[in-house]
Amino acid sequence: MPHRLGLTEIAALVRQRKLSPVEVVDAHLKQIEKLNPKVNAFFTLLADEARETVRALDKTPDAERGPLHGVPLTVKECFDYKGLPTYCGSRFFGKTAAVEDSTAVKRFRAAGAAILGKTNTPEFLANYESDNHIIGRTNNPWNLDHTPGGSSGGESAAISARMSAGGIGSDGGGSVRIPAHFCGIAGLKPTPGRVSAAGHVPAITHPGGLLGVAGPMARSVKDVKALFEVLSPYDLNDPFAAPVPLREPDSKDLRIGVMDQFLKAPVQQVMTDTVRKAGRALEGIGFPVDEFTPVGFDRAPNVWAFFFTDLPSRATAKFIAGREQDAHWTGTEFLSKVVGTPEPGWDNVLEMLAERDRLRILLMNQMERHRVLLLPPCGVPAFRHRERSWQTPSKKIGLFEAMMPATVFNLAGFPALVVPFGFSSDGMPVGVQLVARPYDEELLLKVGIKLEEARGPFPAPEMVA
Repeated sequence: MPHRLGLTEIAALVRQRKLSPVEVVDAHLKQIEKLNPKVNAFFTLLADEARETVRALDKTPDAERGPLHGVPLTVKECFDYKGLPTYCGSRFFGKTAAVEDSTAVKRFRAAGAAILGKTNTPEFLANYESDNHIIGRTNNPWNLDHTPGGSSGGESAAISARMSAGGIGSDGGGSVRIPAHFCGIAGLKPTPGRVSAAGHVPAITHPGGLLGVAGPMARSVKDVKALFEVLSPYDLNDPFAAPVPLREPDSKDLRIGVMDQFLKAPVQQVMTDTVRKAGRALEGIGFPVDEFTPVGFDRAPNVWAFFFTDLPSRATAKFIAGREQDAHWTGTEFLSKVVGTPEPGWDNVLEMLAERDRLRILLMNQMERHRVLLLPPCGVPAFRHRERSWQTPSKKIGLFEAMMPATVFNLAGFPALVVPFGFSSDGMPVGVQLVARPYDEELLLKVGIKLEEARGPFPAPEMVA
C-alpha cells in the first residue's frame, strides 16, 4: 500500500527500484477516487498529467533521479501552476491562466515529484475554514463534521487522508500550522523568505511578507525536512529571500522553554496536557525543560491583527464593492470588524511597523537561553464547521484568542513547527508547536524529529484503508 508510506520511504524505495513511480501514483489516485468525494480536498485534480509524469520518470536513469523522484505531492491552490488559473478560492480571481509555475512547483518538478493536483482554500485565504463558492467545503478526515482548518485546509486534509504524500501551504496567521494540528500532520512555517513564495496569489510582498510565508506540510517532521531541503535554496524572485545555506544545527546545551498557553489567553485542558506530555518526552531524551513566559508581549496579537485583518479587510471591501453578493462568507467573515471604523493613516502603519520590530527584538533577546519554545499551536483541537466559541477551564474563548499561540509568531517572523502528539477525548488529533528564532529551521526540524521518535508512530484516520 504505497499511499500509506511516508514520502522519504517512497523516495528511498523508488531509488532502490523496489517501487515504480507509476505504482505509487496509481495507489494515491485510487485513494483520491475513494475518499475525496467525502473529504473534498482537491480544487483541481491532475490525474492524467501525474500519470504522464511518472511514466517518463520511470525511464529516468539512476544518475538523473532527484531527491523526490516519483513522490506524489500536492500544492495549495494559491500557488501558480502553468496553464491553470489561480483562483485563491474566489470567483473574483482565476480570469487568466498562470504563464509560469510558482517557484515551489518548479522545485518539486526539478526534484522529480509528480504533482497530483491543487488543494482547496477559503476565499482570499482569509479564514480558518476551507470553503468557497467554487468547489465548496473541505472536511476533516478524522471527522467529516469538523473543519480541517484554513487556509491550507485542503492540503492538510489530502495529506492526512493519504491522498498525497506531502506538499506546500502558506501561513500568515497559522494557515500551515492550524490545519496541520487539526488533521494530525506536521507543518513548518519558516522564517519569511527561507522558502520562496514567488508565484503565490496574492503576492507575499511587503508588508504581507512580514507575516505570510510558504511552508512544507507532510505526515512526519522527517518528511517535512526533506521538502524543506528541496524548497529552501535562495530565490531572487522572492523579495524576502536571503542566501542562507542549509546547515547542521547545533543542539548542544539546548534548553526548551515551555508555555502552557500564550500569556493570558486560556486553552482547553487537552492542549495543556499534550504540551506537558511533549515536555516530559523532550526531557526524557535529554533536553532540559523550563517554564517560559515572554515579557512585554501583551500587545502582539493586536499588532498582528492590524496587519492581517484591519488593513487587508479594507482592501477586500473595496475590491468586492458592488459585487458583495458574489463573495463567500469565508472571505468576508472578518470585514464587519473594520466597517465603519476610521481608516488607519500612514502614522498608524509606521507606528505598528515600529512596534512589530520592537516585539521581534524583545523576543529574540528573551530566547537567548531557550532557543526553542514548546507551546500549543491553538487553543482548541479541530472544531465543528462554523463553530466560534469554546469553553476552557477558566472562561469561554472565541476565534481570536484561540489562534493567539500561532499568530504572534507570524508577527515576529519566527519559524514554527507543528508536530502531531495526541488526541482529544472525541478522537481529534492534537499537535504541539515548536518555535525558534529566525533562520533556525534546521534546529526546529532536528528537535521535531527527536520528539516524534519519542512519540512513536502516529495513526491514520479510520477512513484510510
